[in-house]
Amino acid sequence: MEDKNQMSMCERDDETSDVSSDDSSSKDEGRERDVWSRKIEYILSLVGYSVGLGNLWRFPYLCIRNGGGAFLIPFFFFLFLCGVPLYFMEICLGQYSGKSALVVWSSIAPLFKGIGFLMIIISGIVSWYYNLVITWVIYYLIHAFFPNIPWASCDKSWNTDKCIVSRADRLLMTNTTSTANLTGIIDGDVSSYNSTGNLTADLTYNTAAFEFWQFNVLKKSSGIEELGEIQWHLVLCLFGAWLLTFLCLIKGIYSVGKVVYVTVLLPYVLLTIFLIRGLTLDGAAEGILFYLRADFSRLLHFQVWLEAAVQVFFSLGPAWGSLITMSSYSKFKNNCLKDAMYGTLADGLSSFYAGFVVFSILGFMAHDAGLTMEEVSEAGPGLVFVAYPEAIMKLPLPHLWGVLFFVMLLTVGIDSQFGMFETVSSGLVDSFPSLLKTKKIQLTAALSVILFILGLPFATQGGIYIFQLIDWYASSLCIVLGSFLECIVISWIYGAERFSQNILIMTGRPAPMVMRICWCVLTPLILLVVFFGNVTQYGPPNTALYTYPDYAAVIGNIFAILPILPIPIFAVVGLLKGNGPFVQRIKKSSEPDEDWGPVEGRQFHKDYQYEGNVQKNMLINLVGDRNV
Repeated sequence: MEDKNQMSMCERDDETSDVSSDDSSSKDEGRERDVWSRKIEYILSLVGYSVGLGNLWRFPYLCIRNGGGAFLIPFFFFLFLCGVPLYFMEICLGQYSGKSALVVWSSIAPLFKGIGFLMIIISGIVSWYYNLVITWVIYYLIHAFFPNIPWASCDKSWNTDKCIVSRADRLLMTNTTSTANLTGIIDGDVSSYNSTGNLTADLTYNTAAFEFWQFNVLKKSSGIEELGEIQWHLVLCLFGAWLLTFLCLIKGIYSVGKVVYVTVLLPYVLLTIFLIRGLTLDGAAEGILFYLRADFSRLLHFQVWLEAAVQVFFSLGPAWGSLITMSSYSKFKNNCLKDAMYGTLADGLSSFYAGFVVFSILGFMAHDAGLTMEEVSEAGPGLVFVAYPEAIMKLPLPHLWGVLFFVMLLTVGIDSQFGMFETVSSGLVDSFPSLLKTKKIQLTAALSVILFILGLPFATQGGIYIFQLIDWYASSLCIVLGSFLECIVISWIYGAERFSQNILIMTGRPAPMVMRICWCVLTPLILLVVFFGNVTQYGPPNTALYTYPDYAAVIGNIFAILPILPIPIFAVVGLLKGNGPFVQRIKKSSEPDEDWGPVEGRQFHKDYQYEGNVQKNMLINLVGDRNV
């Protein structure tokens, strides 16, 4: 039973829980940390971070490869049993503490302060290479305004004598030209996401869109062994991508809070426009039926469930630190559970909705070219930088559709960059408040310049190989391991019951029982299965057309291990610096420090003795809780 004083601190503030409520001040009473000006800005930021390019270019392809509509069963199964609990945990942690991802772990469990460094390193690495995708989008967007769109014909300087305008022209070729030669190469060795293994190196014809991507945008070398020359058109666009990032984040959450109205809402408007247009095209119905067709026999394969779990996990982005960082600026009495449901459902439903858009267009392409849906279904950059530009050229007013499409990609991509970049910058500010708190603009500018310079290798002829290698390794095993560790720390070391009481202080209600069961048992078990499932498939992102050299795997493993290293290092250093017997050091360093407590009043931590009021975590206590 909670005492009356505790309950009085936990009463809900209905006005602040309203999604559309205004806030006339920039700070909550009793706290120094900035807060979102409006609740809707916070929600839009969560949605913008969760819904990224992967929702457009990976989810629909996974549905096709894994049983069509049947893939939705494991997808939403893992979304609710793994995605929602992790999402809820992180935004509660950030909102309660008012701390960024880098410093919150050193406060709640000093022994595991390395988890914070894992998060900031991951966000830093992904921010570093993710802007290359924005670079490509900017380059395409600029060319969409050209009077003669360069991927519309085969008369450009970079075109070969094997160029055809579109896949429909395959019907004009000799019968000896195989379908795979015209379609399989589209994604081929460009994307790490296509693992069909059905590609061929015996190429005869390439589409104009493919040659623009390969020979103009990338000017791709033969492999990572040959980086080649700096591509100055990419350097300029990369600079533009970082300049855009800086301008959007120049005032932290205040500028982001205004930008998200455009970058989050506009993509849905444009997706709807594309869907309406796509449904009017010949073959669109066949494409959508192909997308929804359910092959329930595929659910008997472990690989299908593994890919569904991985898609949910990497799409939502837990363990990257961004959710903790964004929620640390949230009002103290926000309804965390509703916020988590908004973010996770927006991600899952956006993926499903985007599938209709993608496959209405792919159905039109298949109908126009006389190909099957399997032959035009793709994932990764090949979909948005080759297949879609080719389809756009067949629509009336291709300039209009081209501009709208790449504006949509730009807004979807930049949203995800906000969360990752802010995780790095806010972590540095919280670590050195006396030095950086009043210099956020200078810090944002410095980080943008540094990451721009470090990103120049991506603008070389071999940059695509570096991008693919880092993307493959940096967002793999260490993310799963980091999420597993944060579950263990919150659920078993700090205590799920103790954390539930923290949530009670904010919202007036403890964490639902199902959430605590997931935190303690189900989610960690799922993460372990995903971890070991990925280990069995761990290796370089080789394709049928290109095999990475052995040293590339070494480089990739360094990026995979680097975020994990701070965890054991800081744990060992902390134990060595402690006093008393070794067991006592472990126990002391596993307890929250003096700075831990609710952001609206640190004194509360000293006044409230957790050990005397609630068990940290016992399953019998969890099951017997009457407060749910």
